[in-house]
Amino acid sequence: MFKPQIKVPATYMRGGTSKGVFFNLSDLPKPAQVAGEARNNLLLRVIGSPDPYGKQTDGMGGATSSTSKTVILSKSEQADHDVDYLFGQVAIDKAFVDFSGNCGNLTAAVGAFAISNDLVDKSRVPDNGVAVVRVWQANIKKSILVHVPMTNGEVQETGDFELDGVTFAAAEVKLEFIDPADGDGALFPTGNVVDDLEVPGVGTLKATMINAGIPTIFVNASDIGYTGTELQDDINADAAALEKLETIRAYGAVKMGLIQNIDEAAARQHTPKVAFVGAAQNYKASSGKQINASEINLLVRAMSMGKLHHAMMGTAAVAIGTAAAIDGTLVNLAAGGGALSEVNFGHPSGTLKVGAHATNTDGNWQVTKASMSRSARVLMEGVVRVPQ
Repeated sequence: MFKPQIKVPATYMRGGTSKGVFFNLSDLPKPAQVAGEARNNLLLRVIGSPDPYGKQTDGMGGATSSTSKTVILSKSEQADHDVDYLFGQVAIDKAFVDFSGNCGNLTAAVGAFAISNDLVDKSRVPDNGVAVVRVWQANIKKSILVHVPMTNGEVQETGDFELDGVTFAAAEVKLEFIDPADGDGALFPTGNVVDDLEVPGVGTLKATMINAGIPTIFVNASDIGYTGTELQDDINADAAALEKLETIRAYGAVKMGLIQNIDEAAARQHTPKVAFVGAAQNYKASSGKQINASEINLLVRAMSMGKLHHAMMGTAAVAIGTAAAIDGTLVNLAAGGGALSEVNFGHPSGTLKVGAHATNTDGNWQVTKASMSRSARVLMEGVVRVPQ
């Protein structure tokens, strides 16, 4: 006798250029309310993984890194915060949920969910104006401020803010990532803004390896045979390109101290990210929109879960803004160098503006805040059914 499916309250939301299934921690089955196998199995089954067909047909996932995501929220246990935000990146073809990093895009939806599900004290939520939701990002133990527009006591989701990589306009949600460097304050785990990264089969590459938003390895597009104008099919349809970029990621992860040997990289798909940068030039975005060099400071293409991302991960955008603000990084140099408190970069779907404030004290770089704008909205809410 097979047991019936269980019903778990859930909300399907878009945040930035990603979408995922959001849960209130208290709505999860008791065994899944704590970290462990029961929680992982639940999230995997909700999303439809592992799927050897790579389609996630029997789940809520969309068969891409941008749409194979889960979020668990609860009233914050941290002082001066409203909500605790735990992000789970669900592998598509493996039975694996990666909790090693944040999703900056879905962060844009966290504030709206928290308000709508009474996780924020009503005294902090105006009927009209902007509610500032203080988010504790539990994966990376950092604070994020999410500015949620409110109208007549409800979250304002519709608007005229356009975000490249998202088809329709919506309300603007401003994000502020506070002190985005990793926990010990080491922006650059090697101590250098640029390193020589030896990658067998590829060569010795100049690399900027930074912990801001999410651990990210930046290399020059020209050093690995690209221009920085590439679109998804240019990379994702090329098995040799994917292998080369994953090899760079693995050796960079070792140099950053995230793993001990390259064999461990396969079990840590979400972090670090690898991205390649280039000087601004004209190109046509995936939508057909013409992007002119005069509109942007530089080009960036980033890999996510082994594939070229269709736009830009929010956390990687924080890394881009942070690195751009620091003189001498590959990102800064690609953007022309100098003091850059804000850059507008070109990605496969269009452009994105991100800002950061960096200071240098006795040779140590620190970034107090990185900021950008995204949008978010509820796609569906109710219950998700899960086989027991």
